[in-house]
Amino acid sequence: MLFSGFLTLAALAVGPVRGALTYKGVDWSSVVVEEKAGRSYKTTSGQTKPLETILKESGVNTVRQRIWVNPSDGNYNLAYNLQIAKRAKAAGLGIYLNLHYSDTWADPAHQTIPKGWPTDIDNLSWKLYNYTLDVSNQFAAAGITPSIISIGNEIRGGFLWPTGKYDQLYNIARLLNSAAYGVKDSKLSPKPKIMIHLDNGWDWSTQEWFYSSVLSQGPLSASDFDMMGVSFYPFYGSSASLANLKTSLTNMANKWGKELVVAETNWPTSCPSPAYAFPSDLKDIPFSAAGQTTFMQKVTAIVAGVKNGKGIFYWEPAWVDNAGLGSSCSSNTMFAYPGTELSSLDVFNSM
Repeated sequence: MLFSGFLTLAALAVGPVRGALTYKGVDWSSVVVEEKAGRSYKTTSGQTKPLETILKESGVNTVRQRIWVNPSDGNYNLAYNLQIAKRAKAAGLGIYLNLHYSDTWADPAHQTIPKGWPTDIDNLSWKLYNYTLDVSNQFAAAGITPSIISIGNEIRGGFLWPTGKYDQLYNIARLLNSAAYGVKDSKLSPKPKIMIHLDNGWDWSTQEWFYSSVLSQGPLSASDFDMMGVSFYPFYGSSASLANLKTSLTNMANKWGKELVVAETNWPTSCPSPAYAFPSDLKDIPFSAAGQTTFMQKVTAIVAGVKNGKGIFYWEPAWVDNAGLGSSCSSNTMFAYPGTELSSLDVFNSM
């Protein structure tokens, strides 16, 4: 998508935007997985501290956590998430729950219905409502009120496949309505912000197609949710530019007026053989901790400059045993193996 050179240069020149965002966060879902593997975390000065303490001291105010329904090893299930949410709350951090509605990864290529769930739309909608209600009520019973609950993860192709796949738009709308009311009818008080989250946040055509199509079906109303979340990863193609992200978020704000959050993002400290070309307006940023800081400042400035731009979340900065984080880059974490904080984590203090 074409964009003015002036705005592109302006985006490249920005610095920190202190106090501009409500949610300054990271996804820390794998903290217990790492601790069980023997990892511990250290500050840049070498002090060993709990991860939540280091995050809080670095300016993070909210942690994102993915919930799987019935994973084979128990990692990321409801009990796991209640355990780490209690730690986050004790550290003074807000909580953003990311409901995958699957027993494993849910993303653009995988959205498998949990084992044992029905597949017809009537019973699946009812099951989804009751599952979401139960998760919400279990958090309420534990005295934990999430700030945000995302009903699905990266669902531009739909979710709960095949019933809610992209070519079943009415079913997607009905399922999202059921999920939203699982939160709304819960005992959580105050009610969390309800988010719908798509990947490719830089691609306005994708965002516009999904929301316009699903909202036109009838079951889902714009009033059923509060936030639109996007993933923004610069290492999956040259179109994932700052300029395109700005255009997409601006158009989303103008068309729907929802609160906007970059729900996932990363920048590498090492990427010797990228599978795809990096966007032209990011090529001057080095693959280093300093580069991570610069990248986060630039994305923050874009989010903060958009109407209702509310937050940014760095995906799994402490998952040092999976440092590539699913990309072709060898390391995208904000901790050096086996767990020492990089200077880039302190970028949250400048937001």
